[in-house]
Amino acid sequence: MPRLRAGLIAAAILAAAPADARPRAAGQAAPAAITVDYGIALAGLPIGTAHLSGTFEGTKYRVDVSATLTGLVGAITGGQGSARSSGTIAAGPQPGAFSIATRTAQSGIAVRMALAHGNVTQAEVTPPLVDMDDRVPITPANKRGIMDPASALLMPAHAAGELTDPANCNRTLPVFDGATRFDVVLSYGETRAVEKPGYAGPVLVCNARYQAIAGHRPDRPGVRFMEENRDMSVWLAPVEGTRMLVPIRISVRTTIGTNIIEATRWVRSAAAAATPAMQGGVASLGR
Repeated sequence: MPRLRAGLIAAAILAAAPADARPRAAGQAAPAAITVDYGIALAGLPIGTAHLSGTFEGTKYRVDVSATLTGLVGAITGGQGSARSSGTIAAGPQPGAFSIATRTAQSGIAVRMALAHGNVTQAEVTPPLVDMDDRVPITPANKRGIMDPASALLMPAHAAGELTDPANCNRTLPVFDGATRFDVVLSYGETRAVEKPGYAGPVLVCNARYQAIAGHRPDRPGVRFMEENRDMSVWLAPVEGTRMLVPIRISVRTTIGTNIIEATRWVRSAAAAATPAMQGGVASLGR
């Protein structure tokens, strides 16, 4: 799971936001939708693909993310994963439901979380994590005011005016993936123009820092490497007709080369109707 999370799902339930049963008023805008296809490269070599689809209706959102390793890497590892999150948008995403499943040739893991206003009420990891004496314990406080890895890819503008205002880079994403709690601290780097299939215009280039909070093993070399990593960035592009920004490029230096996830197709459209996850509840974890 860590490799896929570092790719796009981390970069990856079951109680959605309450339904608004009122019919859409005449002239009211249809739900906005964004679909982005990504290519994944490591040290300059293509190793996989990823996909993000998001739907926004009023304050409600739903996002689906998937990633698959391909070519020789995929043949060896069998790596793939998918995640889904839904909830409401306030100052930031407040997930109500999150699930993720990842699989390699040797093993798989699944996480389901139910949340209320960004606070975890139930969580289930399958198979359960192995207890390690050196693992920093997860406390109840670590499960409050968080967002899941999929929701963290949706960034509502918190500065008035243009979506590409540099202030929209400056934020801290408090992420909990069911096993570890960490912060992703973003800061403004620059604004540049890009041209991709489906999108041409300015993007915010935000520098990123990783800060481990809990659930990690602090003496592990990988954890120390990520905390000291100064070569991470995310490029945010505005979603037309909304006050949202979505990654068009993510770059993370790893111990074996730079991992780049970059959009190959960007499609903004009006969703035909609210998705089931946005229309009401789903099964509880105890079901």
